[in-house]
Amino acid sequence: MGKVHGELGSLMLEVKKLVEENQRLLLENEQLRKILKRESAESRVPLTPAGKAADPVLAGKEAIDVVGEGYDNLARLYHEGFHICNVYYGHLRTEGDCLFCLSFLNK
Repeated sequence: MGKVHGELGSLMLEVKKLVEENQRLLLENEQLRKILKRESAESRVPLTPAGKAADPVLAGKEAIDVVGEGYDNLARLYHEGFHICNVYYGHLRTEGDCLFCLSFLNK
């Protein structure tokens, strides 16, 4: 009876872990769908054969954005709920702000 009780307890812990992982993955999938939807809407900007924006206003904006594009992408990822630090890069932030990520953004 004690052995069955122990096995049941370990199974319950495993189920709890799986439910938590499932919830985390659901949240991550939802955020990734939002990102994909937003990026697909942005990619509809008409381009010239050279890959530049056909609109001169957008072309000027591209020249300005190239300098801080990497930083902006990392900041956007962080604000969407993902880690950008070298410790947990790409993982979903579940416990609020990460000091490693914030110190990386402040560099």
